[in-house]
Amino acid sequence: MNNKIPVTVAYGDGIGPEIMSSVLTILENAGANLDVEVIEIGEKLYLKGNTSGIDKSAWDSLIRTKVFLKAPITTPQGKGYKSLNVTIRKTFGLFANVRPCISYHPFIDTKFPEIDVVIVRENEEDTYAGIEYRQTQEVFQCIKLISRPGSEKIIRYAFEYAVMNHRKKVSCFVKDNIMKMTDGIFHYLFNEISKEYKEIQADSYIVDFGAAQLATSPEQFDVIVAENLYGDIISDIAAQMTGSVGLAGSMNIGEKCAMFEAVHGSAPQIAGKGIANPSGLLLASVMMLVHIKQLDVASNIHNALLKLIEEGMHTPDIFKENISKKQINTKQFTEEIIKRLGSKPEKLKQVDYAVKKTEMKDLNKPEKSNYLVLNYKKQIKELIGVDVFIDWNLGSAEALGDMLKQIKTSSLKLLLISNRGVKVWPQGFTETFCTDHWRCRFVSPGNEVIHHKEITELLNKLTESGFEFIKVENLYTFDGVPGFTLIQGQ
Repeated sequence: MNNKIPVTVAYGDGIGPEIMSSVLTILENAGANLDVEVIEIGEKLYLKGNTSGIDKSAWDSLIRTKVFLKAPITTPQGKGYKSLNVTIRKTFGLFANVRPCISYHPFIDTKFPEIDVVIVRENEEDTYAGIEYRQTQEVFQCIKLISRPGSEKIIRYAFEYAVMNHRKKVSCFVKDNIMKMTDGIFHYLFNEISKEYKEIQADSYIVDFGAAQLATSPEQFDVIVAENLYGDIISDIAAQMTGSVGLAGSMNIGEKCAMFEAVHGSAPQIAGKGIANPSGLLLASVMMLVHIKQLDVASNIHNALLKLIEEGMHTPDIFKENISKKQINTKQFTEEIIKRLGSKPEKLKQVDYAVKKTEMKDLNKPEKSNYLVLNYKKQIKELIGVDVFIDWNLGSAEALGDMLKQIKTSSLKLLLISNRGVKVWPQGFTETFCTDHWRCRFVSPGNEVIHHKEITELLNKLTESGFEFIKVENLYTFDGVPGFTLIQGQ
């Protein structure tokens, strides 16, 4: 009877094939019970004209196995190529990206010997939705999308992770002093959900100050939960603080599928030189083994890596003359790990996943189904106005305002004009720098409810007057509360 667990594997680009070969060799020698399916993704497919970087056969394999061990890939910059990492995460609902960052002091050089922090990053939303537009000659737009259910899922996952892994605190990083609505809802939900986990300390930081604290006093953090962009940035910072970003693995967890990868990129500058550090991908494979409940094998490999680090056998990226004992290449790394299978570190903390019970798959089946338990009262949604974005470069804000206020409809009148978010009409300042991208806010008198036909009437009149509108955003209230922010300077 074949009890092997099917796993999809991609060798990736750059150093990917070298470190994946190392990891698979170690897994085999450690007795991992895997049925490996190899797929091709990434740069080769991109350059053949496949803008997604993945073909149908690869998707079929991922759908079958639901477990993906992936080496880093190269996404060509620009030219319309979409990030395959983001595509896979969103396609399979891999909403949680988990990145443990741990110091191996004193065996690896770091200024932060006490760092032991886990970054739990939201994985599907934010600016990583990839919704971008060029709207005028001068202005480009990227849309930040934050949802209530997406936020609740990742925040609740962070607290569940903390409980299961005996962590004491969860910290939330946001920027809701500026982004009142998107980061505001994330922060609000964090505060609400934290009340359900009384045994876990909860605190929050504005992300810039939080990142500064992380970079100077990381010992104050335990688990950090953040939106996609912030989480991406701070997890790389934290990984590098341990001594090298090459030491960090990560897992991308959904309710049905999971992907495991190193934090670092494909590093094409050292590809083929045989000096790449497989540690990050190896630790990702350990996470994978825990996920599929091959706990003893996971412990064996992780302890062997800790033993190797402890003995000063280091690849060039972490080698230091006064700390390391011997510089080793990728091939030697593989051989030395295999020699140490069954050994345990003497000074670094040993791991035993079978005892700790930190199998991540259990986090996919919480008592609170689908991580969504908060009751959202449906609110009365009413349309009271519209922001019309105009491409115009024929004069000043004052001149534009004088022209637009002549356009009248039965229900809407011009209230304000902003440029790059700041009010420029009425009573703007000549010192304000303006581009060709203008937001013109039209509202109903007394915030009375209007209908879409009034907006259509306005757009027709703008067109008849020679204006090019490039985008509209409807202005709604929810139970009377504005569903839009004030313009800067309003």
